[in-house]
Amino acid sequence: MNDDFAERLAAHATTVEACLAEVLAEACEVVPTRLAEAMRHGVLAGGKRLRPFLVIETAGLFGVPVETSVHAAAALECVHCYSLVHDDLPAMDDDRLRRGRPTVWAAYDEWTAILAGDALLTLAFEILSRPQASPAPATRIRLVQALARAAGRAGMVGGQALDLAADKLGEPPSPDEAHVRRLQAMKTGSLILNGVEMGAILADASPADMAALTAYGTALGLAFQIADDLLDAEGDAAVVGKATAKDATAGKATLVSLNGITAARGELAGTIDRAIAALDRLGPRAAALRDAARFVAARRS
Repeated sequence: MNDDFAERLAAHATTVEACLAEVLAEACEVVPTRLAEAMRHGVLAGGKRLRPFLVIETAGLFGVPVETSVHAAAALECVHCYSLVHDDLPAMDDDRLRRGRPTVWAAYDEWTAILAGDALLTLAFEILSRPQASPAPATRIRLVQALARAAGRAGMVGGQALDLAADKLGEPPSPDEAHVRRLQAMKTGSLILNGVEMGAILADASPADMAALTAYGTALGLAFQIADDLLDAEGDAAVVGKATAKDATAGKATLVSLNGITAARGELAGTIDRAIAALDRLGPRAAALRDAARFVAARRS
């Protein structure tokens, strides 16, 4: 990760963190104390804020200022954080560690974690409905539709359902590569792509630019999941910030388990190349998005 990109990523993360803290302070004024604390625990826990970064940088390609795009970025991060809170529950992935500290259910309890996740999900759409997200009502509607689609039954939630059906029910008994790719594109890729999509919506990007950015976001989502699977297979839990080697222990089908580490690394490199090539029409101004792709390939946590 080059220094300029690291500084840019950190600066956007700070901006998004401040927006999230402000939104939560307002949203939690009349919220029961335990629920408010759990919401903050699930959201204000650091992290690279990659998805919000994609919103801000994609919108910025077309001149949308950060003070506008940060609201859609914060909404997306609320959805991402809600998904982590719920994913960590005993009924799902049963994780006790997230970003190097106890998960919400481990720090509080299951019912609090469920409600905190529910509250973060609904807060995301409240944020997008406000004029601060965009002065144009039609744009706000497009943002709501895009995030709902990416997060819901045909996106992240549907992917999680496929993942849990394989883990809990053994369905399908022997997941093939096509199944794994579909699952991962829905569960992980959909919100990565949505970050790019929402930035383009804010900018009212042309169909040709939207197509290029969609190709980039789709490839980036796949690369992120391959990198995540490699981290689970090879990473150090102390560095990654969560338990590792869980996929192998659970016998979970991933592109790494199906094709091996060497093949997965080769596909990761090729996918990053495709993501970067998709940005050709956008020229030098898309340098930060190209760096984001390289960052995904090289990440260690």
